[in-house]
Amino acid sequence: MDKLGKKRILLKIGTGTLTKGTGAVSRGKLEDIGRQIVQLSNEYEFIIVCSGAIAVAKQFVDLDGAGQKIKVKQALAAIGQPHLMRIIQESFRELKLLTAQALISYTDIEHPNSKKNIVNTLNVLLENNYIPIINENDTVATDEIKFGDNDKLAALTAVLMQVDLFVMATNTYGLYKNDPNLNKELNTIGEITNLTEILDNLPDTKSAQGSGGIKSKMQAAGIAQKAGIETWLVNGFEEEFLLKAFANKVKFTKVY
Repeated sequence: MDKLGKKRILLKIGTGTLTKGTGAVSRGKLEDIGRQIVQLSNEYEFIIVCSGAIAVAKQFVDLDGAGQKIKVKQALAAIGQPHLMRIIQESFRELKLLTAQALISYTDIEHPNSKKNIVNTLNVLLENNYIPIINENDTVATDEIKFGDNDKLAALTAVLMQVDLFVMATNTYGLYKNDPNLNKELNTIGEITNLTEILDNLPDTKSAQGSGGIKSKMQAAGIAQKAGIETWLVNGFEEEFLLKAFANKVKFTKVY
């Protein structure tokens, strides 16, 4: 909670949510997110961890050897990140929301001095009504490209900034009791307190656009859980997904 009594939310937006499952960033989805932030702004302040730089770059360029090579993905991230921020800024500016970019990596969070600088910078931005838009500095770090689609980075940032709520917007209505590929009837697990058994039985599947998957998200929730932070796994494809989750008008998973 900040000095004005507002609760702090870290919202992680995956590539799949940002593109609504397509190959291009959805301005409509960004506007949907922005409108929800405006409606919640009297009670909450937001930090956003946003993937999607590589997906944006692929709209503009086709680099030689653009398969799964890390160095090519790093180059795509460097091309796509400015475009991603421009699209976010344009979409949010229409709603009078101010944004600022912060590119960080695991090593930044692990190093005492840089960790302190991150906290100080983000707090100053929040105090001045700027929404920090965080992505990993993919041109110098490869962990998220290879493993987690910013899930772990988002969880670590949530802990670092002592947020009140960690929300991951994904393409499912939380964690399902059954395999959605085998059973059309999707039964969402509403609340989770013990992650150990669940993690042992989750597959390492990943989404088509992003590099994360349900196991990555549950592992991220575990990081937050250890710090006493509640995590919500919500369907970001749903219009007004945050408002509906707060009003219990949509199924989602809570981890606490």
